[in-house]
Amino acid sequence: KKGLAVTGFDFSGEYLKEAAARAKKKKVSLRLMRGDMRGLKFRGEFDAAVNLFTSFGYFQKFSDDLKTLKGVAAALKPGGLFLLDSVHGDFLLKNFRARDWHDQGDHYLLEERSANRDGIFSAWTRIPKKGGKILKKIFFIRKYGKERISAALWKAGLKPFKFWGGFSGLP
Repeated sequence: KKGLAVTGFDFSGEYLKEAAARAKKKKVSLRLMRGDMRGLKFRGEFDAAVNLFTSFGYFQKFSDDLKTLKGVAAALKPGGLFLLDSVHGDFLLKNFRARDWHDQGDHYLLEERSANRDGIFSAWTRIPKKGGKILKKIFFIRKYGKERISAALWKAGLKPFKFWGGFSGLP
């Protein structure tokens, strides 16, 4: 609605379908593409790139994170900006809990976590309340603090210049 040309890129077909439905409902157009962020093929196309809600750092190999950041750097026009939203590694450690249960309405979600020096492994077990298949997924999130993410950004050709502690601009 502000006149921006927007491209949405995600691995999840479901997320892209939801984005398309929301855009249609709001009568805005956007380009949606499905793919793996480690293989971004854009070259000097964007004024800005945005990665929100800790959607970065899930790969167990740091080299995969670096491929992603290099892809973002290549996708930006000269002077382009990259906003990366990620949970702070120190926060993860300070608030670490080995296990949590969540009531999700039609199912329970059990989160079991373990940590090592690089990150946190989280096993999610989805247990239906009224029978059905129990689903289990394992995730990894790399622990990034200011120094570690700065080093990664520099290595990828991006210049970190500002850090916040939340969307309200907290230090």
